Amino acid sequence: MEKKYDVVALGEFLIDFTPAGSTDSGMKLFEQNPGGAPVNMLTAVSKAGLKTAFIGKVGDDMHGNFLIETAKQAGIDTRGIVVDDTVFTTLAFVTLDENGEREFSFARKPGADTMLCYKEVDADLLRDTKVFHIGSLSLTDEPARTTTFQAVREARKYGAVISYDPNYREPLWDNRENAMERMKSILPFVDIMKLSDEETALLTPFEDPKEAAEYLLGIGVRLVAVTLGSEGVLICSRDGSRKVPGFVSHVVDTTGAGDSFWGAFVSQLIRADKSLEEFSIDELEEFARYGNAVASLCVEKRGGLRSIPEESETFERLAVK
Repeated sequence: MEKKYDVVALGEFLIDFTPAGSTDSGMKLFEQNPGGAPVNMLTAVSKAGLKTAFIGKVGDDMHGNFLIETAKQAGIDTRGIVVDDTVFTTLAFVTLDENGEREFSFARKPGADTMLCYKEVDADLLRDTKVFHIGSLSLTDEPARTTTFQAVREARKYGAVISYDPNYREPLWDNRENAMERMKSILPFVDIMKLSDEETALLTPFEDPKEAAEYLLGIGVRLVAVTLGSEGVLICSRDGSRKVPGFVSHVVDTTGAGDSFWGAFVSQLIRADKSLEEFSIDELEEFARYGNAVASLCVEKRGGLRSIPEESETFERLAVK
């Protein structure tokens, strides 16, 4: 049965306040950047020309209105975004080191994203998508945690491929053990997933990317990508594993790099229109190279969503040997 959407995602939609210099008196300036890993991922899918929709909650405030408008501009269907006048849109304040690496401080006590109830979810979106994507930030608090599990079950029932990106943010969990337990709790439902080399020990008994990926395949995940920062990505499937090198970038801000990689990679999986078991490791390497090109362009600008490149720029980067 033909599905209306290529990818529907559920999770956080927030403002990343990113450092943008200082005032004349030495006070820090912050730039209002739209963010949230699931929406970054969807933006990369949309930039590849596919149809996307987002399910989440924002506050009835200036930031929520800005986020909805931003999603529309990115080509994302916003009918699944709930506007709630009782909670404030989630905010994240980002600090960057000299290498563009980030630390986060969240205004989320509670944030609108954590307050999404299943009765507010447009279930038609779950039933009418080829891929349903989630992250782990929607697993930190109720009611969003229960909503996430219910949404995954519904999407699976209607044949969606379940995509997962754990995206660990330490300040949002009460402790590391709790984070590990909840981040692992969704794994039995997952078909494809992306994690970073810093998250392998959180999701598996192994720190080594290849051992971690093989463990995840062993428990039922069908395709695993472990991002390795500037070194690229390790792709693993039943057909084997391969390290796919990244592209040289002038790194300004790594926000959205993994999300944009995964969105770009998944877009190529969908375009190929085959079952996951049919892909050879050579094909997956090609898709990963496309994803690496997108991520390498994303990190050259500040902010997540707004820095994800157009497909024409990606093809230019791919042409660089």
